Amino acid sequence: MKVSEKIQQMGYEVPPVAAPVAAYVPALAENGIVRTSGQLPMSEGQLVSTGQCDGESVTVEAAQLAAKQCALNAIAAAGAAAGGVDNLKCATKVTGFVSSSAQFYDQPKVINAASELLEELFGSPHIRSAVGVASLPLNATVEIEVEFKL
Repeated sequence: MKVSEKIQQMGYEVPPVAAPVAAYVPALAENGIVRTSGQLPMSEGQLVSTGQCDGESVTVEAAQLAAKQCALNAIAAAGAAAGGVDNLKCATKVTGFVSSSAQFYDQPKVINAASELLEELFGSPHIRSAVGVASLPLNATVEIEVEFKL
């Protein structure tokens, strides 16, 4: 089954590629690999989650939804650089950043939402980092970079 068909079967849509918020391109393809820039949880030009994840004012569940949106945005960016999402073979590496309070330690749970979406879509595991940071661009809760194999 094609990646585009699988995404639709999973109940998702590939969004338009999010416009960069600074001096960079959303993704680059080279030597059989596509690497994305950090993807924010943008949907229809708006962030789906802002602020620091602390488990209360921004819950793990809200941050997980943001992480899924970041993954979808990464698929869109990578697909555009690769000539279409159907040219993506698998995700090989995910780096997730979670804007977190100093007492929040569940960054892996947040980034799991993106990892699980990518693993279900491509049917293969990837390597990953989940990092807590003090802040992210535009006050986003989550930012994700993904590397794909063509």
